[in-house]
Amino acid sequence: MSKQVEKPEWARAAEAFEDSGLTQREFASARGLRLSTLQSWVYRRRRAATKRAEAVRLLPVQVATAPSATESLLEVVAANGARV
Repeated sequence: MSKQVEKPEWARAAEAFEDSGLTQREFASARGLRLSTLQSWVYRRRRAATKRAEAVRLLPVQVATAPSATESLLEVVAANGARV
């Protein structure tokens, strides 16, 4: 039977799981926690982390020459000089 755990404790449990190196099933079993609830809190923690990640930066684009009607080539040059 799993024990009752409050929300702040679940957040700490999800963080401890991330640091544990165990699978979710192993971690939940070792701590006497319900696997589905641990999975839910780990998901919430990961989703919140991606929301805190740096926003996408858009960079200005410079068109070197106007394409002619017959051209279908597109070359992208990254800031580091890489060409695609």
